[in-house]
Amino acid sequence: MLEKLYQLIDENYDEIVQIRRHLHQNPELSFHEVETPKYIAAYHRELGLEVREGVGERGVVATLRGGKPGKTVALRADFDALPIHEETGVEYKSKNDGVMHACGHDGHTATLLGLAKALCKIKDEIAGTIVFIHQHAEEMAPGGAIAMIKDGCLEGVDVIYGTHLQSLMPVGNIQYRTGPTMAAADRFHIEIQGRGGHGAQPHLTKDSIVVASQLVTNLQQLVSRRVDPIESAVVSVGNFVASNAFNVIADKTVLAGTVRTFKEDIRSLVEKEMERIVKGTCLSADVDYKFEFHRGYPPLVNHKKETEFLSAFAESVPGVTDVIEAAPRMGGEDMSYYLEHVPGTFFFTGAQISDGEAVYPHHHPKFNFDERALAIAAKTLGGAALQTLEDLK
Repeated sequence: MLEKLYQLIDENYDEIVQIRRHLHQNPELSFHEVETPKYIAAYHRELGLEVREGVGERGVVATLRGGKPGKTVALRADFDALPIHEETGVEYKSKNDGVMHACGHDGHTATLLGLAKALCKIKDEIAGTIVFIHQHAEEMAPGGAIAMIKDGCLEGVDVIYGTHLQSLMPVGNIQYRTGPTMAAADRFHIEIQGRGGHGAQPHLTKDSIVVASQLVTNLQQLVSRRVDPIESAVVSVGNFVASNAFNVIADKTVLAGTVRTFKEDIRSLVEKEMERIVKGTCLSADVDYKFEFHRGYPPLVNHKKETEFLSAFAESVPGVTDVIEAAPRMGGEDMSYYLEHVPGTFFFTGAQISDGEAVYPHHHPKFNFDERALAIAAKTLGGAALQTLEDLK
């Protein structure tokens, strides 16, 4: 049955690419997805699958029931885009100015749709059920996963798998990791309220820019001097805003950034220490402040049994040349919520362009990937699902 599946995926490859390019041309932002879920639902209905729309508000869940009784495996893909103006110059570039699939979610969706078509042709041989979870709003917390789970997308699911295409990994590579694999993705917002005035009379002001600059420096000591060096944490200020005329001392400066951790105790420590540092810095300068810490996605923790199975199984998948244990990544991913409820694993599929074009990372306006990775991702996900159902008989 696996060989038949692989053959069907190869036969569907051109259509998978066409689907990916259609989605790439028509990206939609997180929590604003309208046409994309309609397209996904219509495709699955055309295949004859059971379809639920509006799951968790904008998600789509399609169910394939095999011809024989058995357990249930879910496969998850996200479909939202980013607020980035595309600069790739490809013929299928985004038609929506300022919106781009710069993270491969168009590829994830196309992979699942093409895989569903292949699986439908052998469904009478399948012992169990395969659920296709198409999730909205992965790129923006609180994300779509929480709402979809609350709306029942995991009901009856025994195991779940997902993958992420990686533009900086060679095609043919599959990377896996047991345990903490991707970090908790939190954000913070800090407002420093001083007292503005003329740039020639600083003694009559409380310079919020100077205080904020000192705060940025002080925050850098948090990880190096408050977190056990054996542990991992990142505190990054990504936004520093104090817009004024050149000769005006700013009364208000706003900082925003992200915190990444793998463990809950380290996460809580960083939050506590950040507020203490903000309070102390502002107290010493006699300025007021507001500090907000917004918890985003929890760490993504892969289950041991399912990860060991996936890593061993991937070695037999056509097109896979290397199966490699990955290092932990500080990026965030709300696949983490599914894995808190159901055993499973999330792995990475190499998709690096190798035809001489420049290679760009995710979330870059020139991001793109080698579409050959779509077939490898489909074969790995589909094959793993079928083998899992066989093993769970």
